[in-house]
Amino acid sequence: MNKVLLLITLIPVLAFSQKKEVLRYFKSKDSLIGVKNQAGKIIIPAEFKDYTGIKEGELVKDGIENETILFAGGKRDEKYEKNAFGYVYDRKGNFLYKPYLYDNGADYFSEGVRRFVKNGKIGFADRNGKIAIQPEHDFVSSFNYGYASFCNGCDWEKTEDEHRSIVGGTWGILNVKGETVQPLTKYSEKDVNIDGKYYPYPFQYNKKEEKILQFFEKYNKIISDVHYVNVYNELSEKEKKLFFEIVERPQKNFPYYQVNTYDYQKINLGSFDDLKFFVSEDGKSVYILNYEDKMISFEEWLKNEIQQAEQYQKEHPNNPNKFKK
Repeated sequence: MNKVLLLITLIPVLAFSQKKEVLRYFKSKDSLIGVKNQAGKIIIPAEFKDYTGIKEGELVKDGIENETILFAGGKRDEKYEKNAFGYVYDRKGNFLYKPYLYDNGADYFSEGVRRFVKNGKIGFADRNGKIAIQPEHDFVSSFNYGYASFCNGCDWEKTEDEHRSIVGGTWGILNVKGETVQPLTKYSEKDVNIDGKYYPYPFQYNKKEEKILQFFEKYNKIISDVHYVNVYNELSEKEKKLFFEIVERPQKNFPYYQVNTYDYQKINLGSFDDLKFFVSEDGKSVYILNYEDKMISFEEWLKNEIQQAEQYQKEHPNNPNKFKK
């Protein structure tokens, strides 16, 4: 294991970052938020309410998932748009889209795209704000393992419950191109089970990308062991098996391959955990975002995870899913 770790070239993250113009928030006299550049030129006029406590002169974040600028507050006296939350602009001040409302905020990125709303329909935009899938459906789920569920003629159920469901309508499955995909009549273990129906394995790789995934496969068991060490019910080896897939490739403002981790049912673990990895464009360096949104090397991350797993096991000696170094 140590030999493989040493092969990871620990190139500083700064080597991959592209210089961006420094932008800062500013407030109008009536406390609306806008953005100026370093020279004081207004890039985005102060039109947005602030619910997050932004301060005058505060830096606009950049980096992963901050390639664009999100305003979480709406505009004053604007007309409410169903299922929409906030506004997204590029760093030159051009309006891009209104994100889909999810969990009392803007939709998260999943497999490189996030949902947005236009004229009541839902589509997907990439991290640079480019439209990846046109808004054509009344509802679409976020992507998981290359697919998303969609429906037309559906709506939120009429209830006062906090957690509502989408009901009614005609349902289908989309791929990352926005195409409707039909279930298979014959399938293999590699194909994807969605609500009891199987769909084709959605990923294709070149030799370089296969080599990237081979690196993660070498660490499958140890990553699985540190991930499941604190799960209360005992899991079989099959249930602890992880899958690694490349869901995003190097592009403008993002010089990485993004590798997501999935459980044995092919559910994205990176949505709720830290098992989302970033590989440099040359395929030699592996990183992960820590809880402070800072890039750390795979080696440092794994070392920390092992220490935490050993500490947990020491404090909970009867844990059913043992971590073995």
